[in-house]
Amino acid sequence: MGNYLVVGASSGIGQAVANQLVKEGHRVIGTYNTHPIQASQNFSSHHLNVLEEQVDFSFLPESLDGLVYCPGTINLRPFARILPADFTQDFNLQVGGAIKVIQAALPALKLSGNASVILFSTIAVQMGLNFHTQVAVSKGAIEGLTKALSAELAPTIRVNCIAPSLTNTPLAASLLNTEQKVEANALRHPLKRVGTVNDISEMSCFLLSHKSSWITGQVMHVDGGMSAIKL
Repeated sequence: MGNYLVVGASSGIGQAVANQLVKEGHRVIGTYNTHPIQASQNFSSHHLNVLEEQVDFSFLPESLDGLVYCPGTINLRPFARILPADFTQDFNLQVGGAIKVIQAALPALKLSGNASVILFSTIAVQMGLNFHTQVAVSKGAIEGLTKALSAELAPTIRVNCIAPSLTNTPLAASLLNTEQKVEANALRHPLKRVGTVNDISEMSCFLLSHKSSWITGQVMHVDGGMSAIKL
């Protein structure tokens, strides 16, 4: 069984991925920023704020079999109302933070010999959705990072990206806080439901496993068919 680092393991998709990996018998190093998480068997908890200028990565193990970077935001506003500083702050969290973590973990990932890195994008990068400029800018960069890194780090480290549609997580709470909103968003998808954290964690754990050992440089659309099918 392997060692896996899950950045942003305190809630939502990160928490689901960490829980599933532990159930499979792996050792998980989970990080949080504002909401502490309790350590347990095969799960260690560490504070990490990737926006700090000096970030302490001393908790990283000698060898890592996989890394999952989950921190993100969903700020849906008209473009004219978004300050340039808002774009920069979002970019620093979603892209700059991922870069810091991957660079710090690189020696441990290389030591594994067959490691996997998972990043997260959004359906909005491919489709172009109203009021999604802020998130699409950062996630578009994540997709570019995925492609470039997968080439540079092959064959010893695989790098893939998951691009979900709307998923029922704390980040999306304001978009799904009534039955009417849930139903309206479900109907936008060919599969007629909103995504769950388990939908995304299942794909994440597949991409971390040896079952996906011939997959790298991919942006996997786990989105209820929304990006591929026109209703």
